[in-house]
Amino acid sequence: MDLALLRTFVTVHRAGSFTRAAALLGLSQPAVTSQIRTLERQLGRPLFLRQARGVTPTTIGDELAHRAAPHLDALVEIAETGLDEESGVRTLHVAGPPEFMALRALPALTPLVGQGLAVRASFVGNAEDILDGLAAGHHDLALTTARPRGGLFAATPLCDEEHVLVAAPRWAARLAPEVLLSKGAVVLEQLPVVEVHESLPFVSRYWAAVFETKPAAAATVIAPDLRAVRDSAASGAGLAVLPRFLCEEALAQGRLVALLDPPVPPLRTYFLVVRTGTLALSHIARAHEGLLQAAGAW
Repeated sequence: MDLALLRTFVTVHRAGSFTRAAALLGLSQPAVTSQIRTLERQLGRPLFLRQARGVTPTTIGDELAHRAAPHLDALVEIAETGLDEESGVRTLHVAGPPEFMALRALPALTPLVGQGLAVRASFVGNAEDILDGLAAGHHDLALTTARPRGGLFAATPLCDEEHVLVAAPRWAARLAPEVLLSKGAVVLEQLPVVEVHESLPFVSRYWAAVFETKPAAAATVIAPDLRAVRDSAASGAGLAVLPRFLCEEALAQGRLVALLDPPVPPLRTYFLVVRTGTLALSHIARAHEGLLQAAGAW
């Protein structure tokens, strides 16, 4: 059996579509379709059921993938180890939200740079765009708050991010915590709000978790970078909901004040995501392990 056909088959099995597999393999979709048909003729059994959106493996397709994939991954690891020895430096393409990448992920990867790893970072705010880029092969590793489904990706919980309702001291002085807890939506209507998007993603999530309601006010300031949201709020532009790691220093300095300390603060989980099978590549595996170790202190 041709190893190239098996590699294409496993990629399609993981990707769930001929189109996505073709992008990962650097082939045309007709070439992928032809290879799968050739393998099906050799086996005398269908491996996939064609659907309007992608493909679903048959029982024999699942069985073949589970048997073949580990061996193909092992062959890739052997080949990549040889490349490591010849080139000395491997390049890791990593993507994630700009604030998390800048303050956490990239500093955590810095020790690996001295061990023959080059890093190329992409700052992408939208989780769907991050995963699309990973699926297309533009990134080797992604950090995202959306846990992907399906067999194309392998996702590992990395850390939890606590969200804090904050404002500058001049706004905080006008608010009583007991009023906020009982009339959060009313308070939100009365105070200016700083957010990353018109849909108020951070404020809405916080209000749902703490006040069990939806915010009624529109944002006064929209800045598509949480660092800009933080600094705008600290300058007095309005209240904001921020990850604690991003506003911890401003809170300690008194530039921002936490308006509430709920018994169960809203959390958001970050996931470390790779394409299934790529942890066989040593540079991706080292970065993956390095980030997991660093996350223990986050």
